[in-house]
Amino acid sequence: MQQSLALAGRYYLVVEDAYLAATSMMTALEDEGAEVAGPVSNVAGAVELVRERALELDGAILDINLRGTMAYPVAEKLTEYQIPFVFVTGYECSSVPEPFKAMPYLNKPCNEQELLTVLAGLPARQQRPGVHPVS
Repeated sequence: MQQSLALAGRYYLVVEDAYLAATSMMTALEDEGAEVAGPVSNVAGAVELVRERALELDGAILDINLRGTMAYPVAEKLTEYQIPFVFVTGYECSSVPEPFKAMPYLNKPCNEQELLTVLAGLPARQQRPGVHPVS
């Protein structure tokens, strides 16, 4: 199956504070037929966007360090709404808190094809049991 078929019609949130990295990821996603929200470069904006678009999002790409602020509140909100995500960061995997260690993790700079493959493997919105907050 071609990547473009796997990502066509999917909607991803990009949470990244480095402009070039964000632009590169967004272009790769759009070239494969996905729609993109963002980039969002701060925790508060990302959390708000997740709240507003939880029913629409298929997944997210999440940098861990956003201008000196750790993005784990965004990861918590994504998890609350059962939205799968991948960490793309310069941080070591060992620094990721236990609740998020099972999430896919790519080191920066990441290979775009590898990122697209990981995203294609995440369950799409229609495949998830629900997108309402977990109690």
